[in-house]
Amino acid sequence: QVQLVESGGGLVQAGGSLRLSCAASGRTFGTYGMGWFRQAPGKEREFVAAISWRFNTDYADSVKGRFTISRDNAMNTWYLQMNSLKPEDTAVYYCAASSGAFVAITTSGSVGFWGQGTQVTVSS
Repeated sequence: QVQLVESGGGLVQAGGSLRLSCAASGRTFGTYGMGWFRQAPGKEREFVAAISWRFNTDYADSVKGRFTISRDNAMNTWYLQMNSLKPEDTAVYYCAASSGAFVAITTSGSVGFWGQGTQVTVSS
């Protein structure tokens, strides 16, 4: 059974930093695309960042230059380093793995596995 478990969320002041982690079990994801999405209250879930099996990265315009996605295949874990946080970054953050090997994450439609979500709250 595949499980994705996020950690690292919390409350931080504007301008601060957080690092989210997503640990996977039940399958080796070295050849899968990995990503992060977020959902704010009253809004749809949106793409934040993705990293391919070749370590190519992609970011939403709203987080470019502030967030960095990375992965450690040996640990079956991927990360989201979030710097210069803004109140508008407040949301539940979900990690995601693609629906199959050599599939890149571009939208939620390309996701096969979701984590349970972790709350990130940025105070002004």
